[in-house]
Amino acid sequence: MSTPPRPHGLDPLGFIAREGSLAHVPGAFQPVVTAVRERLPDVFGARLDGAYLYGSIPRGTARVGRSDLDLFVVLREEPSDADRALVRALGAALDRDHPEIDGVGPLLYGRGRLLSAPERYDLGWFVACLCTPLLGDDLAALLPRYRPDSLLARETNGDLARLLPRWRERIAAAEDTEAARRPLVRFMSRHLVRTGFTLVMPRWNGWTSDLREMAEVCGAYYPERAAQLRTAAEYGHEPVGDPRVLRAYADDLGPWLAAEYARVHGVKTPRPEDES
Repeated sequence: MSTPPRPHGLDPLGFIAREGSLAHVPGAFQPVVTAVRERLPDVFGARLDGAYLYGSIPRGTARVGRSDLDLFVVLREEPSDADRALVRALGAALDRDHPEIDGVGPLLYGRGRLLSAPERYDLGWFVACLCTPLLGDDLAALLPRYRPDSLLARETNGDLARLLPRWRERIAAAEDTEAARRPLVRFMSRHLVRTGFTLVMPRWNGWTSDLREMAEVCGAYYPERAAQLRTAAEYGHEPVGDPRVLRAYADDLGPWLAAEYARVHGVKTPRPEDES
């Protein structure tokens, strides 16, 4: 087994340190961040509980014209299909008006679900550790501190086996073009690398959101999969439209990772939407 990178990403007490800050947002992305802050209250009014940024922009690693804007919106009640349409429309408008970003990835949830016990080690952890407050009160104050342990690993990414059939459906339904396949490759590459990392996160005892480092950490514990993980990390940044990549994810790397995850950490607690 090769030596993984030195663990980091924890505070002095061993809890995952919150990553990202509005102070780290590169100057080129300040206009789109300002636009989000101004437009969101107009879209949802008093129903808006808060909003957060996550991903490369608040981490300060975004690339102009290449990085997307990752936005997490919280409403005071559970969102409707109409609310989801509104946030997608806002994302499309921001993407159209701001060439510094390459797309918008909006997430929309209700405050009650985010703070619920079943989501404490999934959505709750995500907000408390990976999201940067932009609007409203910071809900991290109502959530626990988090360590990189097996419980967190299980409840964040222990559902890959349930996701794989949906992935295969998406692959089959995708238009047979390179352009149509690239977003799928990027999404699945990132998901698999992050799942690989959280598989070994408790053993490494640290945290990172860097895809390449995630791949290196997991590959050090599973050298037979290291090359696949490194390639997936690259495709997470620069996706290709090769259908063979998607087949390999759905039929090889994904099933292996799901089985190993279940063996090591168990399976994520089902949510109501998983059982419907």
